[in-house]
Amino acid sequence: MTVIYGLANCDGCRKARRALEAAGHAVTLRDVRVDPLAAAERDRMLDAFGDRLVNRASATWRKLDDAERARTPQALLAAYPALMKRPVIESAGALHLGWTAAVQRALLG
Repeated sequence: MTVIYGLANCDGCRKARRALEAAGHAVTLRDVRVDPLAAAERDRMLDAFGDRLVNRASATWRKLDDAERARTPQALLAAYPALMKRPVIESAGALHLGWTAAVQRALLG
């Protein structure tokens, strides 16, 4: 089972899901606004990607004041799930960030 962590209305998440399903993967999309990540899940992703997991180019980030931006990535992602860079894809126990050419090669062959 492949899990895409992201948002249901995210174009990158939808593209990843369509491509993975077309390649024969069983895919589940977990909308992190509807079903937020537990602290242990955020920690695992932060261990894998560091602060790259926080999308500093997002509209959510631009709306934050300096005090909010100074919070830890764990606290930011807990308070603002949409601030997570998307998609995060879990497949065969491995985590992948984004839908880049490298991620596509790794997951689609």
